[in-house]
Amino acid sequence: MVAPNEGLEPKAIAGDVVASLASHRQLPTFTSRPGGLTLAQAYRVTPLLRAAFEARGEKITGRKIGFTNREMWKVYGVQSPIWGYITNRTTHELASTQALRIKDFVEPRIEPEIIFALKAAPLPGMSETALLDCTEWVAIGYEVVQSIFPSWKFAAPDAVAAHCVHGALLIGARHAIAPRKTAWQRELAGFMVELYCNGKLSQRGSGTLVLGSPLLALRSLIELLANDKHNPPLRAGEIISTGTLTLAMPVSAGESWTAKVSGIALEDIALRFE
Repeated sequence: MVAPNEGLEPKAIAGDVVASLASHRQLPTFTSRPGGLTLAQAYRVTPLLRAAFEARGEKITGRKIGFTNREMWKVYGVQSPIWGYITNRTTHELASTQALRIKDFVEPRIEPEIIFALKAAPLPGMSETALLDCTEWVAIGYEVVQSIFPSWKFAAPDAVAAHCVHGALLIGARHAIAPRKTAWQRELAGFMVELYCNGKLSQRGSGTLVLGSPLLALRSLIELLANDKHNPPLRAGEIISTGTLTLAMPVSAGESWTAKVSGIALEDIALRFE
């Protein structure tokens, strides 16, 4: 781990994060170090993390959005969602990945999320209809998030610098947008989800909790990137995970989790932890 007076250097922070993720050793928060860390500074770490992932052979598959539930903003001191990259090492198909190993993550939690794939680059100011025209498919899946900071105690800049707490993304069955675009727009804003652990109801949520709709979460990311001088805008081919539909729940080995949806033309999904 780098010395405290080096902790605010983006290159040093990125090195800390990559090492922590590889070793599963947790760190003190960057915001608690002398001088602190701002959100703007944290986003200067993001391209360095991308470079580190690509240097070891990973390919960027897209991005994940965090803090899409406004109730969490006061807790972490934010006024908007945050984002981070996902790679081919962390992106999986649920159909071929029924189980994950707990030991591969640090204090993992599970989040059911709506996932989009882009067929065209979206632009700031687009309507929901125009955003759907840029979208190839939609799916429901899970993001497994993790904390390299003990007990999930951190501020928003820490989360951004720490790979946006991303662990893995597991994508369910993909459904084309074009054949039922109007229906998708309506359903995404109003559908419900129930999250079960070993058959017992754990959480209830909905598309509305994700900034009013996962589509609106996507639009918030587009606007956020439009004002970012250090990171590129979204491009065709990217996969976007739009934020948790329920509270993120801690997971343990031996647990089986199921997300059951209603009010939208998507299938229930399941995942086991070993």
